[in-house]
Amino acid sequence: MWSFRAWRRRRLLARHPLDHQLWQQVLDSLPILDGLNDAERRLLGERCILFLHAKHLTALPGVQMDAFARLRLAAQAQLPLLNLPDLDWYQGFHELVLYPDDFVSPQKYRDASGVEHIYEEARSGEAWHRGPVILAWPGVQESGGWDAYNLVIHELAHKLDMLNGDANGMPPLHGDMRLADWASALQSAYDAMNATLDANPHAHTPIDPYAAENPAEFFAVTSEYFFTAPDLLHEAFPEVYRQLSLFYRQDPLTRLRTLQRRHPDYQEPASR
Repeated sequence: MWSFRAWRRRRLLARHPLDHQLWQQVLDSLPILDGLNDAERRLLGERCILFLHAKHLTALPGVQMDAFARLRLAAQAQLPLLNLPDLDWYQGFHELVLYPDDFVSPQKYRDASGVEHIYEEARSGEAWHRGPVILAWPGVQESGGWDAYNLVIHELAHKLDMLNGDANGMPPLHGDMRLADWASALQSAYDAMNATLDANPHAHTPIDPYAAENPAEFFAVTSEYFFTAPDLLHEAFPEVYRQLSLFYRQDPLTRLRTLQRRHPDYQEPASR
């Protein structure tokens, strides 16, 4: 069946072809893209072009964004959606704002007695419901490795979460996924982390303790780990890894293990 949307995308890609030399530079700069096959890299590149035409990147004074930087950011934004057929997962917002450094964000919360508290907090990223995504440029530049950190993926995971309303750790699941399985896996892991930190606020946790802040942050942090430290996430919370694999329809752990077996850069040096 003919689709105007698909026709428009094909037309846009024909008018704005991917610069393959620039794309190779982006691929070389992002280890988390290692292990993708040629077809996946080609598809990711096309989706980056569509993303950059659908979203406005606003660089505040102090942020220098050239074509390479824009494409590199887009690649990290599109990696989570690579195997999802529908490209409208990032609906409801049109702008990503790049700050030159961490920024101060006004926050408020209501305690158990109903008293509202207002305070300021330094942040490197923020996703507003029905608003823009804000990213600190140093955090974007530091993202892209297998090191359990990716500011772009973290904040855009919040946007996926918000497709059902306020962020609560429950993005819209696919028809072949069971809500009970998702809730059980993520809630159990979230509760386990909170129990550990309640007993000892300085305790070591298997993933970033910020994940225990609330269910929305748990989903965003585990999404970061899923793509940037899948071995650590799988070891700590295998059922969470399984649910995220079903949701994102990817298996970064297999990609990483294959690289560790086959790629010299991923192999541990032999001990003497």
